[in-house]
Amino acid sequence: MPAGDGVVMEQLPSGLYRVRLEQGAFVVAHIAARMDRKFLRILVGCLVRVERSPRDLGRGRVGERWCGSYT
Repeated sequence: MPAGDGVVMEQLPSGLYRVRLEQGAFVVAHIAARMDRKFLRILVGCLVRVERSPRDLGRGRVGERWCGSYT
């Protein structure tokens, strides 16, 4: 899966997030199961690594997060 880093721009219903990647593209992503088991909270402004779907590059899942400012 192609992966990319980005920042969470918006929290959507049903556990989805709108993420702006470093390249400028937007992706709708859900949280990975391994992160969901640890009850990690993703907030607007968190830096995340998104693993994109090979079939639809507009969708993906959040695999890691780093909360902090986006530079």
